Amino acid sequence: MKFTVTKQEGAARRGVFETVHGVVQTPAFMNVGTSAAIKGGVSSYDLKELGCQVELCNTYHLHVRPGDNVIRELGGLHRFMGWDRPILTDSGGFQVFSLAGLRKIKEEGVYFHSHIDGKAIFMGPEESIRIQSNLGSTIAMAFDECVENPSTREYSAASCQRTTRWLARCKAELERLSLLPETLNREQLLFGINQGCVYDDLRIQHMKDIAALDCDGYAIGGLAVGETAGEMYRVIEAVEPHMPKGKPRYLMGVGTPGNIIEGVFRGIDLFDCVMPSRNARHGHLFTWEGVRNIANQKYQRDDAPVDSACGCPLCQRHSRAYLRHLFKANEMLGMRLAVMHNLYFYNTLAARIREALEEGRFRAFYEEYRERLDRRI
Repeated sequence: MKFTVTKQEGAARRGVFETVHGVVQTPAFMNVGTSAAIKGGVSSYDLKELGCQVELCNTYHLHVRPGDNVIRELGGLHRFMGWDRPILTDSGGFQVFSLAGLRKIKEEGVYFHSHIDGKAIFMGPEESIRIQSNLGSTIAMAFDECVENPSTREYSAASCQRTTRWLARCKAELERLSLLPETLNREQLLFGINQGCVYDDLRIQHMKDIAALDCDGYAIGGLAVGETAGEMYRVIEAVEPHMPKGKPRYLMGVGTPGNIIEGVFRGIDLFDCVMPSRNARHGHLFTWEGVRNIANQKYQRDDAPVDSACGCPLCQRHSRAYLRHLFKANEMLGMRLAVMHNLYFYNTLAARIREALEEGRFRAFYEEYRERLDRRI
């Protein structure tokens, strides 16, 4: 792995991230294919046309179905889903967090039940890394605890310490696996995850602790789970000075176009979120003028594209009226076209941010778009 910051404007960084599965130009948005597919009928082959650089898949979901051993037998996740660019696999920690009524957290790991069939499952740091190794992803995320927000300071502090201990175990297991000749990706990277709820001092101390373990990159986790946008930005600003300068920085599960612009402004390199595909499936489309609800009656006879400034397959070929008709008629094509549009928008947003950084005008871009892109038309 090699990560190079090629331009900086304030805290915002333009970078080049070299991996065994290809080069990622940062800042970048990672498209979320939780179960090795983008929800909405968009294939890995479509993603190249939409400008995707990295696809994100989920360890927990692929472990329970079809099974990480099945994927390994079929040649690994890249071959399984037909994607030859970088893949990041989430550790499953957030999914365990979301199964609050079905889990029990202990030092060795987490005991919980499958959301599919109720089967008892145990996952700890070693199990998460072994699953991700079977998947053969480019980047493996460390197994962590994403605490509920709000959580008490006492619980958050204890959780941070446990997450640090789990990270050390993740690193040791990945180092062991990288020496085995049968390991699919012996150059798999490991990112540590910063936690600490909304307590700045806990966040800072935890960042220092995990930085000392010298991971390939670092993520800020446990945000966008109930705190305000202002609290999220404050946490990023507190943590950023303590994140290693020569490693990629990833803000997990965030967010709106405005959130991404604000994150870049505060020094973040990588983002992911289900929002573009999830919102698209409900007819909410992101444009350079704001968010458009295609279900509105005013679009029934509107022959214009969803966004005249967009080069996606939907906007180049179809009208607002046609897309609205597809949604009203419950045609699957409507969902597919809308998802393609939103992913193209997010990937193009990242490209335009990179261009603004290269040309030394990111501050002007920030001021123009940070609020505009999130407003409803």
